[in-house]
Amino acid sequence: MLSILATEGAEAAGAGLGGIFSIGWMVILFVIMYFIMIRPQQKEQKKKNAMLSELAAGDTVLTTSGFYGTVIDITDDTVIVEFGSNKNCRIPMQKAAISAVEKPEEA
Repeated sequence: MLSILATEGAEAAGAGLGGIFSIGWMVILFVIMYFIMIRPQQKEQKKKNAMLSELAAGDTVLTTSGFYGTVIDITDDTVIVEFGSNKNCRIPMQKAAISAVEKPEEA
């Protein structure tokens, strides 16, 4: 009878310890996922926001659809971009559609 109680007590202690290890592994996996997935995405978003905040008229931009153009006018969330060499194609688009900015070189 005493050996049965001792065995049950050891199993209960082992089960409690296993639960703690399971929670510990879940926390470790969450931390790894944060540093692999979430943090780099946040850094990239900050970088893009900084790029768009420094956008000025005369900058050459690359849109998400692959077109190169020159910024003509900027409002809150809309940019008018001029495409082509004939200076006739001006299209308003959202700032979010800009993927890269190239500042004009100082002459």
